[in-house]
Amino acid sequence: MCIAFFIGRKAVKVKQTKLSNVKIRGIICAVPRNNVDNKAFETVFSPEDIEKSANMTGVRIRRIAEGSICTSDLCTAAAHKLMEDLSWEPETIDGIIFVSQTPDHRLPATSCIIQERLGLSNECAAFDVNLGCSGYVYGLWMASNLIAASALRRVLLLVGDTITKVITPDDKSTAMLFGDAGSATALEYDESATKISFVLGTDGKGKDNLIINAGGFRNPTTTENLARNVDPEKGTYSDNYLYMNGGEIFNFTIKRVPALVKDLLSISDFETKDVDYFVFHQANEFILKHLSRKIKLDQEKCPMNIGKFGNTSSASIPLVIVSELADVLSSNTKKLAMLGFGVGYSWGGVLIDVGPLLSLGLLEV
Repeated sequence: MCIAFFIGRKAVKVKQTKLSNVKIRGIICAVPRNNVDNKAFETVFSPEDIEKSANMTGVRIRRIAEGSICTSDLCTAAAHKLMEDLSWEPETIDGIIFVSQTPDHRLPATSCIIQERLGLSNECAAFDVNLGCSGYVYGLWMASNLIAASALRRVLLLVGDTITKVITPDDKSTAMLFGDAGSATALEYDESATKISFVLGTDGKGKDNLIINAGGFRNPTTTENLARNVDPEKGTYSDNYLYMNGGEIFNFTIKRVPALVKDLLSISDFETKDVDYFVFHQANEFILKHLSRKIKLDQEKCPMNIGKFGNTSSASIPLVIVSELADVLSSNTKKLAMLGFGVGYSWGGVLIDVGPLLSLGLLEV
């Protein structure tokens, strides 16, 4: 598989890409104040089921967006703080990329709403991208391409999901796994920046293994598909809520991600020992530990925070950075491999030098 875009009449393959002149200046994440531990599920699931889930996924606490709090609220709060820390005036920001599977509306684009809330210039480009687990890497790739091509100089990459809003409360495979979070990353043109390497991929044959089947235009919401059903294989589910085939997702991850790491290191001419940290999408603890063993990585190079925040979909990679690597990246430059993989199926990896960051933190909203 390859992705291609056109410059003049020449197609440029971007499955593997190296880009120059792009620097990350800061990363801020925002999570809901509502902190939900596993005790909250005792009225729904048995103690045995709760403990089994916790042992498999590693999730014992997660943040849940209550009421009307949306992904845009989390990302906007993060962006405000980021702009303040960096002293970036609104009129100096050239673009917003909003990556999420939980937008405010089907239309208009949530990025347009955020542009107004941040008070940015009417000349600011803004668009949405519907991606989940791989979304942060794809967002970095899009922003970096725009900056490297001199189309934009400063970009806010806003990535996050309030995925708990689309989860059936009594679905064992999802209810205790996911949490909510948003992020804002500031990228800027910088001729002194080291090269960034990207590897991207897609396999739509896996689309049915992580899906909200109803609610779109292909399968609109009806009284019938709003009903909850019980299936021996799926468990409790509704077509308007998230369905996950955990076994197939595990098989995909174990097959695809080691190859992704290999390809990323190969295009970059590095070995695993040259990378300071491997920041994986926080799918679940069992998968992450299995991956690190399979790829033969030192566990200390693979920071995790899934136990504290759950699987936060597209926001999980920046959330790991701000929660686990803040002390390191505030004063040092480190080589990070960021690996996103999952829903779609979609996957992406980026190898990039990060730090010292001028803004790096975690907010509660």
